[in-house]
Amino acid sequence: MNDRYSRQILFPGIGKAGQEKLVASRVALVGCGALGASHAEMLSRAGVGRLKIIDRDFVEFTNLQRQTLFKEADAVERLPKAIAAQIRIGEINSEIEVEAIVADVNRSNIESMIADADVVIDGTDNFQIRYLLNDACVKLGKTWIYGAAVSSYGTTMTIIPAETPCLRCIFEEMPDAGSSPTCDTAGVIMPIIATVSAVQVSECVKLIVGDHAALHRSLMQFDVWQNDWRKIKLSKPNPDCRTCGLNEFDFLDSETAEFSAVLCGRDAVQISPPSNSFDLSAFSTKIAGLPDVKKNDYLVRFNIDGNEITVFRDGRAIVKGTDDVSIARSLYARYVGT
Repeated sequence: MNDRYSRQILFPGIGKAGQEKLVASRVALVGCGALGASHAEMLSRAGVGRLKIIDRDFVEFTNLQRQTLFKEADAVERLPKAIAAQIRIGEINSEIEVEAIVADVNRSNIESMIADADVVIDGTDNFQIRYLLNDACVKLGKTWIYGAAVSSYGTTMTIIPAETPCLRCIFEEMPDAGSSPTCDTAGVIMPIIATVSAVQVSECVKLIVGDHAALHRSLMQFDVWQNDWRKIKLSKPNPDCRTCGLNEFDFLDSETAEFSAVLCGRDAVQISPPSNSFDLSAFSTKIAGLPDVKKNDYLVRFNIDGNEITVFRDGRAIVKGTDDVSIARSLYARYVGT
């Protein structure tokens, strides 16, 4: 081991033995937006040996204010966030292994995506995926670290199956659609991203090096604008919790796989095909005659009737310019196929 991590090794909580554990560890990051990008950078600099970065979206200029791994060229090229993060981390620390997965996390793939992880970290932006992640981690016995940030407010909690309450112990029901603020409706400032991510990553490092006594074991809440910091101590898991108490994985076992979903605050709809069998190269050739077609190795983008359609390698598409699912489905059927 070279002296890259020498200052970290000097820290008593890690030391040489802890650094060796970090180098041998595997961490899965679900979501690579503001929180996920921050997680990825800190963990790569800390020397976590294998990072799996899972994200469905591409880089846009509105991301650059808070998503620290990305640059203007990524937004111009509309690079998938997972790919852009992988490239950037390779420039930060070429000694670690980064697996980039450009995919929509859903009930059919979540378990396989996190199966080999020592720790799973939440970098998502919606409760649907968090509850799905909670189901999968409890079922597989994977420790995961919940985190969320919007406006100047953030919260985080470390969930160790069978030892701490799970997400559903604390928040029994998922909030109604539209009832919670989002970054696109309430805005967000970078300091709260850095604050929440710092706590999540610190907890991840404690778990990997084996210092469980140092875990905060609470629901932590921060408002960096109002200078409000709270730490709500957690009790034991709820024996009546549907997820960790009764082992009823409602989100994981649901038979309803959403074909389309409105992306909150984005004026966009995501369309997901039932099968991942899709040839992006052939599709690119098929639409070559359309105006303003742009492409890279990961996606094809074109504009039709005032709507921007971005199609990924797995056949998934984001139709921007409408929040009407029927219009988005119609455009997908016409230009991509069902």
